Amino acid sequence: MTSSDPVTSAQLDSPLGAIEVSVNRQGALVAVRFLNVPDAVPRLTGTGCERAVKQLEEYFRSERRRFELELEPEGTDFEHRVWSEVRRIPFGATDTYGEIARRLGDPNAARAVGLANARNPIAIVVPCHRVIGSDGDLTGYAGGLDRKRWLLDMESGQARLEFYSA
Repeated sequence: MTSSDPVTSAQLDSPLGAIEVSVNRQGALVAVRFLNVPDAVPRLTGTGCERAVKQLEEYFRSERRRFELELEPEGTDFEHRVWSEVRRIPFGATDTYGEIARRLGDPNAARAVGLANARNPIAIVVPCHRVIGSDGDLTGYAGGLDRKRWLLDMESGQARLEFYSA
């Protein structure tokens, strides 16, 4: 996908606040991002985002552990390799930047893995929230550490039922 390809977006409400879902002309998911303030993005109707929105809603209701969507995030070859590894982390599990770097063949690339993870345009579906520091600490998350903790807690069955409040 190139940045010139047409993209349609929809907004859904989640326990973590408003989320924008974007798909390209072919219907592949190109972005899932948290909105700190709801944008003027359509709520859904006829946008082409219905499948992704439905699966995200199922995820938040703990009815879905794995997404079945075509993804076309924009990124470098290295970023795509990192995101592919991140997608292998099972629901409810975590992994470290260092372990991912080792699996990619460069144990010294933990920082580069972190940067690629930070550039992940498809939050939740490419579960970068499941990547933690080597000491077990939660480190960086584009959606904020409170959201990262909430997602990890939800996946482990420990999430509070109240909605996240930024």
